[in-house]
Amino acid sequence: MSEAQIKKAVLTKEDLIKQFRSCGVAEEQTIFVHTSLNSLGFVVGGAETLIRALLEIVGQEGTLLMPSQTWKNLDPSTGVHWDAPEDSWPIIRANWPAYNKEITPAIGMGVVAEMFRKWPGAKRTDHPARSIAAVGKHAEFITQEHDLSNIFGKNSPVDKLYQLDGHVLLIGVGYDKNTSLHLAETRADFPTKKFADESSAITVGGQREWVTYNTQAVDDEDFVRLGKDYDREHDIKVHRVGNADVRFLKQRPLVDWTVRWMEKNRV
Repeated sequence: MSEAQIKKAVLTKEDLIKQFRSCGVAEEQTIFVHTSLNSLGFVVGGAETLIRALLEIVGQEGTLLMPSQTWKNLDPSTGVHWDAPEDSWPIIRANWPAYNKEITPAIGMGVVAEMFRKWPGAKRTDHPARSIAAVGKHAEFITQEHDLSNIFGKNSPVDKLYQLDGHVLLIGVGYDKNTSLHLAETRADFPTKKFADESSAITVGGQREWVTYNTQAVDDEDFVRLGKDYDREHDIKVHRVGNADVRFLKQRPLVDWTVRWMEKNRV
């Protein structure tokens, strides 16, 4: 049956709760959620319904995280402003708005992540390009002190998820969207590891400044291949919620395995 012939699922909040619970999502868990809303089918109430369903499952003792990155707030030389001519780059550097975690929209993260970062009680990290939002018991802990240079390393939000023995929920997306793999990147020892200067607009002492910081350069080109190997070696079950393929993973074993995989395969 072709993709066009598959009947589009119609999902209420109750449907989502039942189906995500069947994937293993449960009370008190801390979960990094990556999602494509459209992959689920027709969700009655859209992004709001999905967020409410997941929050209801994890309850008061649980925590949800989602990416709220603002990667346009990087130097245009990195290619993030591909639609702007090179002679405009000095203008961008001088005028791009300083990151404000209350206002700056998430870019390219999807409608669910954009709604989530504005959710009542949501906390958001201070990183001007790689922020993460969280709601729930551990939201304050997870979003504190997101260092400019230490985006995905020790005591970053993804490392705090590791400390909390959390989970990763991939809804209609693959390993190439799995931010936790970047934590493994910082831990693994491989010869092609690189560092680079990045620049972003931030507020310093009440004034906008264009600040340059050095950080590990991320590389997700092998994440899909890595994910296929992980699925095969660990017999990972691909669940179905509506029309979406869903993976629900413990983060610690994934990160620990990925470190070894990168040290073996990144040469």
